[in-house]
Amino acid sequence: MTRPPPPLRGQVILITGAGSGIGAATALELQRRGAVPVLVDCDAAGIAATAQALGGRVLCVTADITRAGDCEAAVAQALARHGRIDVVWANAGMASFGPLQYTDPQAFGRCFEVNVLGTFNTVRAALPAVLASRGYVAVSASLASFAHPPFMSAYAASKAAIEAMCNAWRIELAAHGVRVGVIHAAAVTTPLMTEGALHPSFILLQQATPAPLRAELSAAEAARMIVDGFARRARRIWVPGWVRAMYWLRSLLHTALAEREL
Repeated sequence: MTRPPPPLRGQVILITGAGSGIGAATALELQRRGAVPVLVDCDAAGIAATAQALGGRVLCVTADITRAGDCEAAVAQALARHGRIDVVWANAGMASFGPLQYTDPQAFGRCFEVNVLGTFNTVRAALPAVLASRGYVAVSASLASFAHPPFMSAYAASKAAIEAMCNAWRIELAAHGVRVGVIHAAAVTTPLMTEGALHPSFILLQQATPAPLRAELSAAEAARMIVDGFARRARRIWVPGWVRAMYWLRSLLHTALAEREL
C-alpha cells in the first residue's frame, strides 16, 4: 500500500527564488497552512522582505544556485536550524527574450545555467535530507516546457530540460519513497512577466497569443494552487487548471496549423 501524503503542518520546505513572485507568495501560503519555509535567493533584500512578511523569524539564505557549494551551504543551514527538509522546491529561474538572430550567446547560456544547472544543484544538494524524510521534490517547469513560443527559445528549451530531468528523477526516486512534482504555470503576475513586458519581442508574442492564454493569475492565486499540489505530493501541478488540457494536447501544439497564427 502507498502511504498517504503527510499534512503540510510542521514540514520544512526549502524554496529557491523566494525573494519575489511565486516563490514569495507561496512561502506566505505555506506558512499560513503551518509549514516551515526556508527562503533562498540571490537577492538578499528580496528574501529579507519576504521574511518580514512572514514575521521575521524565518531562515533566509543568500545563495547563487549556479554554484553547487552555495546550494550545499543553504541545505546545511536549513538542517542546522530545523534538523530536516521535507520538501525542496527548485523555483528560481530567469528568462531570455529575443529572436535567434539577435540573441546574445551569453544571455542564452545564462538562462540554461540558472534554470537547468541551478535546478540540478538545488535538488542534488537537498536530496540526502529529502531521502531521509521520504519527502517531495518540486520543480518549476512552466507551460513553456511543452508549448514553445517564438522569441523565447532559450527559456522554453531550459524548461523542457527541467521537465525531462524530473521525469527521470521520478522513476529513480520512487523506490525511496520520494515523489517528484513538476509545476506547469501559465502567465502569473511576477517580476519576470513585468520585466518581459518591456521587451519588444515579448510584446509581439503577447499580441499574437489568444486572449484567454494571456490572462494573468496573481501570485497569490498561483500560490494556493501550488500549495494544494504540495499537500497531495502531486506529479503535475497545473497553474491554472486549463494547462492540463494543453499538456494532453501537446503533440498538436507544434503542427503547422497551430503555429500559423504565431
